[in-house]
Amino acid sequence: MNDAKNKLAEKILGIKKKKKLSWKKIAAAVGMSPVWTTAALLGQMSMLPAQAKAAGKLLGLNAAEIETLVDIPYRGSLPAAVPTDPLVYRFYELIQVYGTTWKELIQEEFGDGIMSAIDFDMTFERQPDPKGDRVRMVLSGKFLSYKRY
Repeated sequence: MNDAKNKLAEKILGIKKKKKLSWKKIAAAVGMSPVWTTAALLGQMSMLPAQAKAAGKLLGLNAAEIETLVDIPYRGSLPAAVPTDPLVYRFYELIQVYGTTWKELIQEEFGDGIMSAIDFDMTFERQPDPKGDRVRMVLSGKFLSYKRY
């Protein structure tokens, strides 16, 4: 379902490496955050035409590839099985360990509903620490109550 986007993502990763580009530099050219831009270029978001053209210009993509960046994706980049990549697995582990805790705390504060992954943003940064640098992530999603009908 996402074959064109997946193939393009592989190509973009190669171009990024060859041109020694950072996601921050690509995001600046696109005019969006590094997190969103990376997700879009890895096939998980649809770009607006102007954003796709800016990315395409920087990355040297052809017209068809630029159009693929605009296409609406089939979201979900991980296989259905438990992820095996150690970094990705740690997020899975966080959900396994803290998922029910997050659910309880969010629903105690907001009520019966979810945190949107559509009206959502995320930042991350390196946080220096004498015991070893830390990854600081901030997730912010709109709370959506379940509709009663």
